[in-house]
Amino acid sequence: MNAIVVTGTDTGIGKTVFAAALAGALGAHYWKPVQAGLDEAGDSATVATLSGLPADRILPEAYRLNTPCSPHRAAELDGIEIDPDRLSLPTVAGPLVVEGAGGVLVPLTRTLLYADMFARWAAPVILVARTELGTINHSLLSIEALRARGVPLLGIAFVGEGNTDSEATICGIGQVRRLGRLPILPALDRETLAKAFAESFAIADFETEGPNLSPPS
Repeated sequence: MNAIVVTGTDTGIGKTVFAAALAGALGAHYWKPVQAGLDEAGDSATVATLSGLPADRILPEAYRLNTPCSPHRAAELDGIEIDPDRLSLPTVAGPLVVEGAGGVLVPLTRTLLYADMFARWAAPVILVARTELGTINHSLLSIEALRARGVPLLGIAFVGEGNTDSEATICGIGQVRRLGRLPILPALDRETLAKAFAESFAIADFETEGPNLSPPS
């Protein structure tokens, strides 16, 4: 089983859309360990719609929390505490795309951050970053937080309008591989997303067996 973790530099930057595109392209299973906020269908439902994956490849969340806020607080409001032992990576046949919540330092409990969980999983991580103002700072801070914990970083995927200088600056200073950029789609559905992903990314870059995950030369 080859797991890839998709995380982001912030919330609301297109991480779920990217995860849907990646899972669909790989024919993977998809897992969102913690869903905070149940007013809408949730990220798993979005991925099911946009990826075209069979229903049995969308794995159930370990926790479904009512309030759309940081998982640690959403769990407290529901009167529970998230148990990291329930967040062990599920065993599936073939690739598994795992989506975090918000940014890399979002807390799962008062003492456990998502980045800490990524380190426990020891699976390669893709950092999704927007291309708008502020992305250099947010991206480099996220890269530092991941590397400080020894998390293997597969690369960075940008979402938004092209910004050649910002993207090059992040990849150069952060010494991280640029995987590609997913544009904002005026009509977002399964077909347009799959087409945009195929045009913007190379599937070979998401192989998790064999390639060097160290910074690019």
